Parts: sequence; structure tokens; C-alpha cells
Amino acid sequence: MSTTDRIIPIEPAPPASDASGDVGLFEIRQKIYPRAVSGRFAQWRWAMIVATQLIFYGGPWLVWNDRQAVLLDIAARKFYIFGLVFWPQDVIYLTVLLILSALTLFLVTAIAGRVWCGFACPQTVYTEIFLWIERKIEGDRPARMRLDGAPVSAEKIGKKGAKHGLWMALSLWTGITFVGYFTPFRPLLAAIPGGLSGTEILWILFYGLATYGNAGWMREQVCKYMCPYARFQSVMFDRDTLVITYDGARGEPRGPRSRKAEVTASGLGHCVDCSICVQVCPTGIDIRKGLQYECIGCAACIDGCNQVMDKMGYPQGLIRYATQEALARGYGAKNVVKRMFRVRTLVYVALLGGITTAAAVSLALKNPLKVDVIRDRGVLAREAAPGIIENVYRLQIMNTDERPHRFTISASGLPGLKVVGVDDPVTLAGATARLVPLRLQVAADANEAGGAKPGGGPASGRSARASDKIEITVQATDDPNIVRREPSSFFFPH
Repeated sequence: MSTTDRIIPIEPAPPASDASGDVGLFEIRQKIYPRAVSGRFAQWRWAMIVATQLIFYGGPWLVWNDRQAVLLDIAARKFYIFGLVFWPQDVIYLTVLLILSALTLFLVTAIAGRVWCGFACPQTVYTEIFLWIERKIEGDRPARMRLDGAPVSAEKIGKKGAKHGLWMALSLWTGITFVGYFTPFRPLLAAIPGGLSGTEILWILFYGLATYGNAGWMREQVCKYMCPYARFQSVMFDRDTLVITYDGARGEPRGPRSRKAEVTASGLGHCVDCSICVQVCPTGIDIRKGLQYECIGCAACIDGCNQVMDKMGYPQGLIRYATQEALARGYGAKNVVKRMFRVRTLVYVALLGGITTAAAVSLALKNPLKVDVIRDRGVLAREAAPGIIENVYRLQIMNTDERPHRFTISASGLPGLKVVGVDDPVTLAGATARLVPLRLQVAADANEAGGAKPGGGPASGRSARASDKIEITVQATDDPNIVRREPSSFFFPH
């Protein structure tokens, strides 16, 4: 027999097609029926669900200084977060918050993989809540599968209707709560149902439908196909990142056996091939095939496998949190923790600490007074009286403090420069802004008699220079530390 006779040609399998012969580009979804599981990680997951939902649903009810404690009032362009009031000019703090959030996600992912997805992500949280409602009404995994496969009946319609009714009620309340962070919550509730604006109705329905659709219908599809985090997570992983792993050296070869069977005598590993790890997985993957991007790190498979190990009398941890390096080298828990403090994580910690400290110091020293000087573009300079030159300005004064303040306005930079036509002092209530018309007057020869000016060389007459640099000062009468000095220009006619 020649060598060529022993060669088996390998041909590519034809692409999957439906009955019409069309090639399918997407996998048809197989509905997943996650099985209920109990254990340490399930308890932690529910603790996170309770904590996050207490914060979300309870936030709009909190009161601070006779107002809603957390209110992102876009219409008034003011964000209230407990004792802090942020204005559009404070957008730098939003930038800092986004940077801190990204760095925190990078740090947590580098240390513990997708633990955020498995325990605190809104998609996971609401999917768990919706599944809990589903189990209470329809039963656990086998009962739900039987109900879906049963013909239409009064019982089936009743259970499905009750489930979807509770889902929609929870989704609607979630949408109302969400809008309550942007519109004062108590007036919003009082306006239901007839007094809501079109924008409020739109966002309540949008967020409610998004919750109902994502948590009730799409579920794992959001994590697998819509969430970008699943796609770029591998960039943030390394061999020392904690991930959910299956210990193949201990579990293989897998196979069913009696509880009384000796592992050494049967020649099998500790995996009894019960598929509990697959049945409890909310994304329907088999963790025994290795790390997959669909894994959200919820640890349900760990709890399920540990229950089976307990029943069989085997040690727990066949499926566990571990690192690739720990599995390859047989590291214990101490070495795993030690290797968390590596260059990548230390850099993240240093950046987080530095930016957080800088932001905290900036907030602590934040000046509650903001002043914008706007010149009157219609007339740069005019003669208010013989020998008197006048410039007109508008001051946008913002009191970002929640206490009222009284402010005095003064100007300097030219001999005899004085403020006219302004209330002295100017009173502003807490967290308010006011546009103050301002007129400054000075003698016509002030720019010749003033000598060296802040903005240039020595004065040499109006023909040589038509403007002078001045400084407008706004200061609180009750606190000398609340002060703003804004530069501007004073124009003289040619």
C-alpha cells in the first residue's frame, strides 16, 4: 500500500442551513432554564442585590437640607449630591468620576475577573430578581420546562400572566425611580398619572421597557452579544487573574458512579458528570470546557458543584476561583493572594489613590463662588459725563453654596475706578445664580496718569493704547475666603 493510499482527505463541513437552504449567520437561541442554587456565593450575590437596590430605590427618598439628597436637575443645570452642588462649570468632576470608574473596573478585573458582572451589574441583578419571581410562580427548572412544553390551559395562562404582570409592575416602578433622579421625586409621584410631562412619560416607559426586555426576555443575550465588556475582558486578564476554573487534573476522567464507590478503585476523577454546573449557569455554558467569554463570574457553578461534592463525600473546590498560574504550578491561597500585588495592579492602585486624593482635596477647597464677566458688545466705551468714561459689563454670579450670601463688588487697575449702579451688597440665595449689570466709571485721563499698566508697558496716550487691564473682585461679606478676582479690560474711546 502506498503512502498516498493511507491519507484521509479532510473536507470542510458545509455551513448550517435551514429548510429553505439559506445559510444561517446567527445561532438560534436555545432558552436557558437556570436551576436554583444555594451556597456561599449565592448568599453574597443576594447581599449585593439587596444592597444595590436599597441604594437605587431608596436614593430619591433621601432628604438633605430640605431638598432631595441626590437630584440631577438637568433643566436647572444643577446636580445635587448630598451636601455638594455641581454646576456646568464643574464638568471636570464628571470627567474625574468617569476616570475613577474605569480605573476601578480595570483593577477589579485584573484581580478577580468579571466579579462585577456576576455580583453587581444591573443586568445580572435584575435578571436574578426576575428569575426569583419566575421560580416563585412557575417553580424551579424542571417545572418551568414542563410548563413551557405543556399545551395552553387556564393554569398556564394564569401563571404566565401573573409572572409578566409582576415583571411589568417592577419595571414600571424602576422607570419611575430612574426618572426620579432627574425630576424631584415626590412631585413626580404626585403628578401620576395625569400630570406628567411628555418627557417624563417617555423616559419612564423607555427605562421600564428596557428593564422588562433585558431582564425578562433577553437575559444572557445581553451579556453575550450586547455588552462590550465581554469582548475586551481578555485584554485586562493575565495568568494571575482570579477566574472560575475547573480543576481538570482532579476531575478527569469524569463519569457517573455510586456514592459508595471508591474513586481510586473506579479509576475516575472527582467529576461525576452530573451537569449541575451547566444547569445552574445563567448563560448556559459548561465551565469544564475552560474559560469562555460568556462566563460572567457569578460563581453559581461553584456552589452547585460544592453541593455535589458534599453529597459524594469529596473535598470542595473541583470548580473554584483560581488563577491559571496557580493551577499550572499548584499554588496555594497565600501565593495567589501574594501575586495579586503585581506591577499592573499596583499601577492601578497608585493611579486610583492619586486621582482620588486630588479630587477630594479639590472638593474640600472648592470655592462656592463662581463669576463670569461678560462685556457689553454694543458699546465698548462711552462718555457718561464730561470727562467721565464708562464701560458696561454683566456679571454672572453663581452661589454654589446652599447658604445665602451677600457679595460686594469692586474694581481695580485704574486710578479712581469706581462701581456705579449696583446694589451694595448683592444678595444671592443658596444654589442660585444672578445676572448683575455692572457699570464702571473713571476719569478720561486715567489711562495717561496711571503709569505702568498691568497688561502692558507705560501709558502713552489713548492713541497708543485704547484699553487697560482691570480686575473685578466679588467677595462675600460673611466669609473673606469666599472671593473671586476676574480680569477684564477697560476701553477708552480714541
